[in-house]
Amino acid sequence: MDHAELRKRFAALTTAHLADGCVRAGIPVRCVSLRAVSPGDRLAGRVLPARHTGSVDVFLEAFEEAAPGDVLVADNGGRRDESCVGDLVVLEARAAGLGGIVIWGLHRDTADIREIGLPVFSLGSIPTGPLRLDARPAGALESATVGEWTVDRDDLVLGDDDGVLFVPAARAGEVFTLAEAIRDTERRQADRIREGSSLRQQVGFGAYLARRVREPSLTFREHLRSVGGAIEE
Repeated sequence: MDHAELRKRFAALTTAHLADGCVRAGIPVRCVSLRAVSPGDRLAGRVLPARHTGSVDVFLEAFEEAAPGDVLVADNGGRRDESCVGDLVVLEARAAGLGGIVIWGLHRDTADIREIGLPVFSLGSIPTGPLRLDARPAGALESATVGEWTVDRDDLVLGDDDGVLFVPAARAGEVFTLAEAIRDTERRQADRIREGSSLRQQVGFGAYLARRVREPSLTFREHLRSVGGAIEE
């Protein structure tokens, strides 16, 4: 999936839809609760990883190899005692054609970043930058860790008001198609609820309860799949 198609298809989806698509596809749901510096911002692009050790030079070096629309994934180990991205890095990322920045750590210069307009997701903000300079690890531009997940250039990153999700680029088409089907089913269900048909009626919840008496191992997810409903995935 090229960048133009990615952005177009994500514009009509949410990370929640795509997370459910991952479940349906049997792909690990790799998501992290990060928040946009400007609420409502969204981003979608290929991961551009960089592991921060105290200096922004690793980010500038990553920009040298960036393709238009890539998203810098800045791994600062989830630290909450320093920021690793400020307004100048965000400005430089925009000038390099990036589609946004995801930070496993903190940012600063919040007002300036909002004015710049490039989507930035992080754990939050703090006024101070790094007061350290650690040894740079091997492979600092090959992968990044975000939460419990390690991601690289073979991954896509998507972000919205629910957080950030990583999807294998090789399976993005499959995940997006499943997510679109789930979205359409949920919209139909929502319309019917507004028209007076409860969700329990739509998914045959009474029949599920009766069947579960006979088949104690039956899960609601299995029942939903048998009736074509969409709630949990």
